[in-house]
Amino acid sequence: MSSPASLRDLYAPPSSAWSFAPAAPNGSVPDIHPPASSSSYQWTTRTSSNPLFGLSSTLATREDEPGFDITVVLQGFIAHALLQYAATAVAIPWEVGKTLLQVQWVPRNAEDMLPVVIPTPIEHEQEEEDEETDSSNENENDSYFADPRALDANADSSSPPRPSDERGYIIRQSVLEEGTIPEYVIPVGSAAGTWGMMKRLGRFRPEGLLSLWKGLLTSSVMEMTAAGLQPAIHTLLESMLSAISPALFAAPPILIPVASQVVTGFIISPLDLVRTRLIVQSAVPRYRTYSGPIDALKQILEHEGGLSGIYFHPHLFLPTIIDCTLRSLVPFTIPTLISSYLSISADSNPLLWTCAELLGTCAGLLITLPFETVRRRLQVQVRGTAKPLKACVELRPAPYNGMVDAFWHILTEERSDLPLKHRRHRRRSVNTKGKTAEETQEGHDGAQSESWWRSTGIGQLYRGLGMRLGASVIVLVLAMVNGGEEPDAGWAEL
Repeated sequence: MSSPASLRDLYAPPSSAWSFAPAAPNGSVPDIHPPASSSSYQWTTRTSSNPLFGLSSTLATREDEPGFDITVVLQGFIAHALLQYAATAVAIPWEVGKTLLQVQWVPRNAEDMLPVVIPTPIEHEQEEEDEETDSSNENENDSYFADPRALDANADSSSPPRPSDERGYIIRQSVLEEGTIPEYVIPVGSAAGTWGMMKRLGRFRPEGLLSLWKGLLTSSVMEMTAAGLQPAIHTLLESMLSAISPALFAAPPILIPVASQVVTGFIISPLDLVRTRLIVQSAVPRYRTYSGPIDALKQILEHEGGLSGIYFHPHLFLPTIIDCTLRSLVPFTIPTLISSYLSISADSNPLLWTCAELLGTCAGLLITLPFETVRRRLQVQVRGTAKPLKACVELRPAPYNGMVDAFWHILTEERSDLPLKHRRHRRRSVNTKGKTAEETQEGHDGAQSESWWRSTGIGQLYRGLGMRLGASVIVLVLAMVNGGEEPDAGWAEL
């Protein structure tokens, strides 16, 4: 047997891929090179180009593909949009209930404006009784042959006629008058808090449970837009400030984050206006003013002054700037003031620091919530040639003339004791001597039931305060459970 001339002819380069062969039986030597037809599992160190749905940990593209993969960017945007939509869908029912409570008009004299039935006085003179007794036999035969319709007409002629408009419809004299409440309006005073309004809206037949998610798409788009714009505006302001004054940029002031949030809120203010209109309008198709967010924005631009009207109208511009400024400035300043007054810090006393943030949040709500309520009231008012909005709650018949006018009328003409207790007005007979003892006792009880809370509209400025405080407490508990691992996460606000 002849040997080969060289061992190089027998050399075979090893495979770079990992292969796993089945275990060999006892006493046999496994084959190092399995046949090509045998199945093997190939392992590679290359990462997947689909990091979101392929569970990859990097966004690196393939070496042979220049630039970035547009598919990965689109998938990331879609995933972020779905997550934001789901998060907004959880919080939007509370936002709907709070908004409806803020715009609902509850007049102070709601019960006093009810129509009062004026009874016919009863005379107790003996002469009239004798005359009626003598003439009863004479009129008995005449009433037998009388027309019933004529008798009903004569009976109704004593009561004063109800005022009506030019088309013959009876004019509403009170917001509590059940006979004249529109079918799409929730009765005034039927809900006291956010949860009560949510239940009332879901049980109200013209609205239903789906009305709790009014403006969901608009809210999601607004949150995504704000989340993308605010960091970009913050970076732009930092660059401008560093170029103008590098010494001032060495210690960044509070002006930059506040200004970035105010500019972001001003840019997305049309979306906030559209969301408020969609939440407040009736869900009944024949009373609905806007069919969707695009139609709402189109009608507002067409009938209410275009871009200049939707941004710079005094009823929209001033409330937007003040509300966004307070909402961004108060969380920065009040917790810092409280912690400096108590001489505590996040490193030395994390629990006390968290409680100080909670107190700052509660104090901030007392300042910002009235301005937010006035902003919502002015947003539901149409301007220009737009048709009046048919809302699912009672709105003020006369429009407000600005922020100061809205504050004044809310405090002076509305009441805060909700829910309202409807009293039954029964017909009473009076005599020449005056009121009966039962009417006197009823008036005395009504006077005792009136309180200072009924005669002021301060409570109307703080609708939804309990829900906000509850959310702050929940965030405090979650922060204590997590041990404060993310101190800069901020306070969540519904």
